[in-house]
Amino acid sequence: MADRGITFPIAYGCTESDAQTIGAWWGDHPPDGEHMQPTEFIVRQGGLVLGSMYASGPVGRIDASQAKSLIATRERRLR
Repeated sequence: MADRGITFPIAYGCTESDAQTIGAWWGDHPPDGEHMQPTEFIVRQGGLVLGSMYASGPVGRIDASQAKSLIATRERRLR
């Protein structure tokens, strides 16, 4: 991913065991077959999870404006 300018970890090709480790939904979703549903984390330096989202389908994913708002709110509270 570094060749595309991405400087943070991205999970790709997760196994069912990986999904269980992070508590993500796993299932058979025709026509794509078995896979992990999107699972998102906002992680602060040092590994503290500020927020997470577990989807069981295409609705309910965090968009950039929501992530920005959550991060800004948390940063204000830390001051």
